[in-house]
Amino acid sequence: MSIYDPDYKPEDLMVQVSELLVATADAADTDIDQAVPEALKLLRDKLQMDVVFVSQFVDGQRVFRYVDTEPQQPVIAVGGGDPLEESWCQKVVDGRLPQLIRDVAKLPEAAEAAKVLPFNIGTHISTPIVLRGGEVYGTLCTFSFQPRPTSGLDDLNVLQLTAQLVAEKIEQHRARQRLQQPAPSPDLALTPLERKQPF
Repeated sequence: MSIYDPDYKPEDLMVQVSELLVATADAADTDIDQAVPEALKLLRDKLQMDVVFVSQFVDGQRVFRYVDTEPQQPVIAVGGGDPLEESWCQKVVDGRLPQLIRDVAKLPEAAEAAKVLPFNIGTHISTPIVLRGGEVYGTLCTFSFQPRPTSGLDDLNVLQLTAQLVAEKIEQHRARQRLQQPAPSPDLALTPLERKQPF
Protein backbone atom coordinates (compact mmCIF):
# COMPACT_ATOMS: atom_id res chain seq x y z
CA MET A 1 0.00 0.00 0.00
CA SER A 2 1.39 3.42 -0.97
CA ILE A 3 1.81 6.08 1.68
CA TYR A 4 -0.18 8.35 -0.63
CA ASP A 5 -3.28 6.11 -0.64
CA PRO A 6 -6.28 7.98 0.79
CA ASP A 7 -7.15 5.02 3.03
CA TYR A 8 -3.65 4.83 4.50
CA LYS A 9 -3.94 4.50 8.29
CA PRO A 10 -1.67 5.92 11.02
CA GLU A 11 -1.16 2.41 12.41
CA ASP A 12 0.22 1.34 8.99
CA LEU A 13 2.72 4.18 9.16
CA MET A 14 3.73 3.15 12.68
CA VAL A 15 4.44 -0.38 11.48
CA GLN A 16 6.80 1.00 8.83
CA VAL A 17 8.47 3.43 11.25
CA SER A 18 8.84 0.65 13.83
CA GLU A 19 10.50 -1.62 11.28
CA LEU A 20 13.03 1.13 10.57
CA LEU A 21 13.74 2.07 14.18
CA VAL A 22 13.43 -1.08 16.27
CA ALA A 23 16.97 -2.31 16.66
CA THR A 24 18.20 -5.78 17.43
CA ALA A 25 20.58 -6.42 20.28
CA ASP A 26 23.58 -6.72 17.96
CA ALA A 27 22.80 -3.56 15.99
CA ALA A 28 25.76 -1.60 14.71
CA ASP A 29 26.54 1.89 15.95
CA THR A 30 25.69 3.30 12.53
CA ASP A 31 22.10 2.03 12.71
CA ILE A 32 20.89 5.20 14.40
CA ASP A 33 22.47 7.30 11.65
CA GLN A 34 20.80 5.24 8.93
CA ALA A 35 17.40 4.46 10.42
CA VAL A 36 16.40 7.84 11.84
CA PRO A 37 16.74 9.81 8.58
CA GLU A 38 14.76 7.12 6.74
CA ALA A 39 12.02 7.28 9.36
CA LEU A 40 11.94 11.09 9.17
CA LYS A 41 11.55 11.02 5.40
CA LEU A 42 8.73 8.51 5.72
CA LEU A 43 7.01 10.72 8.31
CA ARG A 44 7.36 13.88 6.24
CA ASP A 45 6.00 12.19 3.13
CA LYS A 46 3.06 10.58 4.90
CA LEU A 47 2.11 13.61 6.99
CA GLN A 48 2.62 15.82 3.92
CA MET A 49 4.72 18.31 5.86
CA ASP A 50 7.63 20.40 4.61
CA VAL A 51 10.18 19.80 7.37
CA VAL A 52 10.72 17.16 10.05
CA PHE A 53 13.64 17.07 12.47
CA VAL A 54 15.12 15.67 15.67
CA SER A 55 16.64 18.29 17.95
CA GLN A 56 18.88 17.82 20.96
CA PHE A 57 19.12 20.17 23.91
CA VAL A 58 22.81 20.81 24.61
CA ASP A 59 24.32 23.46 26.89
CA GLY A 60 21.43 25.88 26.52
CA GLN A 61 21.17 25.36 22.76
CA ARG A 62 18.77 23.50 20.51
CA VAL A 63 20.88 21.60 17.99
CA PHE A 64 19.41 19.93 14.89
CA ARG A 65 20.68 16.31 14.81
CA TYR A 66 18.54 14.89 11.98
CA VAL A 67 16.61 16.87 9.38
CA ASP A 68 14.46 15.91 6.43
CA THR A 69 13.19 18.61 4.08
CA GLU A 70 12.68 19.17 0.38
CA PRO A 71 16.10 19.77 -1.23
CA GLN A 72 14.89 23.09 -2.67
CA GLN A 73 13.68 24.26 0.78
CA PRO A 74 16.59 23.74 3.21
CA VAL A 75 15.37 26.14 5.90
CA ILE A 76 17.28 24.29 8.65
CA ALA A 77 20.31 22.02 8.50
CA VAL A 78 21.95 19.31 10.57
CA GLY A 79 24.33 20.87 13.08
CA GLY A 80 22.54 24.21 13.09
CA GLY A 81 20.85 25.54 16.17
CA ASP A 82 19.79 28.46 18.28
CA PRO A 83 19.34 29.42 21.94
CA LEU A 84 17.09 26.86 23.58
CA GLU A 85 14.98 29.37 25.49
CA GLU A 86 14.01 31.11 22.23
CA SER A 87 13.10 27.87 20.44
CA TRP A 88 9.65 26.49 19.75
CA CYS A 89 10.95 23.14 21.02
CA GLN A 90 11.50 24.47 24.54
CA LYS A 91 8.16 26.26 24.49
CA VAL A 92 6.42 22.97 23.65
CA VAL A 93 8.36 21.02 26.30
CA ASP A 94 7.48 23.47 29.08
CA GLY A 95 3.87 23.91 27.96
CA ARG A 96 3.99 27.46 26.58
CA LEU A 97 2.94 26.11 23.17
CA PRO A 98 0.73 23.06 22.48
CA GLN A 99 2.17 20.00 20.76
CA LEU A 100 -0.32 20.33 17.88
CA ILE A 101 -0.95 23.69 16.21
CA ARG A 102 -3.08 23.29 13.10
CA ASP A 103 -2.89 26.97 12.13
CA VAL A 104 -0.13 29.03 13.73
CA ALA A 105 -1.76 32.32 12.68
CA LYS A 106 -4.86 31.49 14.77
CA LEU A 107 -2.96 30.92 18.03
CA PRO A 108 -1.73 34.29 19.40
CA GLU A 109 1.31 32.87 21.28
CA ALA A 110 2.46 30.94 18.20
CA ALA A 111 1.72 33.79 15.78
CA GLU A 112 3.84 36.11 17.94
CA ALA A 113 6.72 33.60 18.05
CA ALA A 114 6.52 33.11 14.27
CA LYS A 115 7.15 36.80 13.56
CA VAL A 116 10.87 36.47 14.19
CA LEU A 117 11.34 33.47 11.88
CA PRO A 118 12.82 33.87 8.38
CA PHE A 119 10.16 31.50 6.96
CA ASN A 120 6.46 30.82 7.43
CA ILE A 121 5.05 28.13 9.67
CA GLY A 122 1.47 27.11 8.95
CA THR A 123 1.05 23.88 10.92
CA HIS A 124 3.44 22.79 13.68
CA ILE A 125 3.53 19.42 15.50
CA SER A 126 6.14 18.70 18.15
CA THR A 127 6.72 16.21 20.95
CA PRO A 128 9.53 15.71 23.48
CA ILE A 129 12.00 12.84 23.16
CA VAL A 130 12.25 11.57 26.73
CA LEU A 131 14.87 9.01 27.77
CA ARG A 132 14.31 6.31 30.42
CA GLY A 133 15.62 8.32 33.35
CA GLY A 134 13.30 11.22 32.53
CA GLU A 135 15.96 13.25 30.69
CA VAL A 136 14.51 15.30 27.85
CA TYR A 137 16.94 14.61 25.00
CA GLY A 138 15.19 17.12 22.72
CA THR A 139 12.17 17.03 20.44
CA LEU A 140 10.78 15.43 17.31
CA CYS A 141 9.08 18.18 15.29
CA THR A 142 7.43 18.64 11.94
CA PHE A 143 5.94 21.70 10.29
CA SER A 144 4.49 22.96 7.04
CA PHE A 145 4.90 26.39 5.51
CA GLN A 146 1.15 26.68 4.95
CA PRO A 147 -1.62 25.57 7.33
CA ARG A 148 -2.77 21.97 6.93
CA PRO A 149 -6.27 21.80 8.42
CA THR A 150 -6.32 18.00 8.02
CA SER A 151 -3.47 17.60 10.53
CA GLY A 152 -4.82 16.18 13.75
CA LEU A 153 -4.39 14.00 16.81
CA ASP A 154 -3.57 10.94 14.69
CA ASP A 155 -0.53 12.80 13.34
CA LEU A 156 0.50 13.83 16.85
CA ASN A 157 0.10 10.24 18.07
CA VAL A 158 2.33 8.97 15.25
CA LEU A 159 4.93 11.60 16.17
CA GLN A 160 4.74 10.67 19.88
CA LEU A 161 5.19 6.96 19.19
CA THR A 162 8.07 7.71 16.82
CA ALA A 163 9.69 9.87 19.51
CA GLN A 164 9.52 6.89 21.90
CA LEU A 165 11.25 4.68 19.34
CA VAL A 166 13.90 7.35 18.66
CA ALA A 167 14.49 7.60 22.43
CA GLU A 168 15.03 3.83 22.56
CA LYS A 169 17.46 4.09 19.64
CA ILE A 170 19.40 6.81 21.46
CA GLU A 171 19.49 4.72 24.65
CA GLN A 172 20.87 1.72 22.74
CA HIS A 173 23.47 3.89 21.03
CA ARG A 174 24.62 5.34 24.36
CA ALA A 175 24.77 1.87 25.93
CA ARG A 176 27.02 0.64 23.10
CA GLN A 177 29.25 3.68 23.51
CA ARG A 178 29.62 2.96 27.23
CA LEU A 179 30.58 -0.65 26.49
CA GLN A 180 33.21 0.45 23.99
CA GLN A 181 34.89 2.89 26.35
CA PRO A 182 38.08 1.46 27.82
CA ALA A 183 37.91 0.61 31.49
CA PRO A 184 39.77 3.09 33.68
CA SER A 185 43.28 1.81 34.20
CA PRO A 186 44.28 1.06 37.76
CA ASP A 187 46.52 3.54 39.52
CA LEU A 188 49.92 1.95 39.14
CA ALA A 189 51.82 4.74 40.81
CA LEU A 190 54.32 3.30 43.26
CA THR A 191 53.63 4.18 46.86
CA PRO A 192 56.82 4.44 48.83
CA LEU A 193 57.09 1.98 51.68
CA GLU A 194 57.47 3.40 55.12
CA ARG A 195 61.05 3.28 56.28
CA LYS A 196 61.57 0.71 58.90
CA GLN A 197 62.55 2.23 62.19
CA PRO A 198 65.54 0.60 63.79
CA PHE A 199 64.79 -1.38 66.97
